[in-house]
Amino acid sequence: MTENDSASVEEPAAPDAEMGAARKLMEQVMFEVKKVIVGQDVLLERLIVGLLARGHVLVEGVPGLAKTMAIKSLSDAIGGDFQRIQFTPDLVPADLIGTRIFNQQSGDFSTSLGPVFTNLLLADEINRAPAKVQSALLEVMQERQVTIGRETHTVPSPFLVMATQNPIESEGTYPLPEAQVDRFMLKVVVDYPTPTEEFVIVDRMTQALTPVEPVITTDQLTTLQEETDRVYVDPALKEYAVKLVTASRNPSLVKRDDCAKYLAYGASPRASINMILAGRALAFVRGRTYALPEDVRDIAADVMRHRIVLTYEALADSVSADDVVGELMSAVPLPEVAMQDSAS
Repeated sequence: MTENDSASVEEPAAPDAEMGAARKLMEQVMFEVKKVIVGQDVLLERLIVGLLARGHVLVEGVPGLAKTMAIKSLSDAIGGDFQRIQFTPDLVPADLIGTRIFNQQSGDFSTSLGPVFTNLLLADEINRAPAKVQSALLEVMQERQVTIGRETHTVPSPFLVMATQNPIESEGTYPLPEAQVDRFMLKVVVDYPTPTEEFVIVDRMTQALTPVEPVITTDQLTTLQEETDRVYVDPALKEYAVKLVTASRNPSLVKRDDCAKYLAYGASPRASINMILAGRALAFVRGRTYALPEDVRDIAADVMRHRIVLTYEALADSVSADDVVGELMSAVPLPEVAMQDSAS
């Protein structure tokens, strides 16, 4: 073997070693969270995808499905600052972002920063706060900054909002406006556990819980996010995402005219962007340096379900957003992409 041959063999080892180390870190995070959480593999995977892709996650499910506990456990495993806000009807924007306080001794105003200045923010039961409070999250979720008075304050990095909402109670709740829902990269729907999982849950929760220990730092999380940014996405996958999102605006393009009566508005361009960002992160979680069509397909429903607006006819016919997205996904064929990364 010549010197040139040796160099060509050794070059690919560096990315593989980095990927192996990154995957080991993610496995350690999952192991810690699994000390407390039983099942909910899809929810935990989507939460980690949101972390790696720098996207906010909305979790919806009936009470008692460990939505809050899953997010709190993940935060404990990651380390960094964590804040939880219990959204209630009497909450005001200042409770969220902070306010200006007058100091009588000095005669000056000082700024008291709110709980949004953290690395991981849990907005618990976000649909229980009025629209004024919900809109206070818009700037910080999109711009990573808050304006109080005439001053602009930047939140720490990394910064992620994980919100929960209860879908079964309408009394005392305020539906999230479309502008706010669109800020969430993913909307994850949590279902009931299986009987076996529920038995383990009961057994575990009736004993002393093992505390979740931090296994990575925020600096390591930032490094993992940068590694995720380097995952290769074939242009054909981006074209697939655009076709799928465009079909939600005009179903006739994919010969699904029957879906048109159920769609008032299709998904925004953020859906196409986030489908690729989340698909890339999912590929990273699965241990690859390149994304496959299956990665984008598996994350598509979580990206689109909260971005399409259904008509009253859909409500009358008991047609859900997932039903419509499923029809569109079945009409748009997956592209054929070779298993390769950007270097091959």
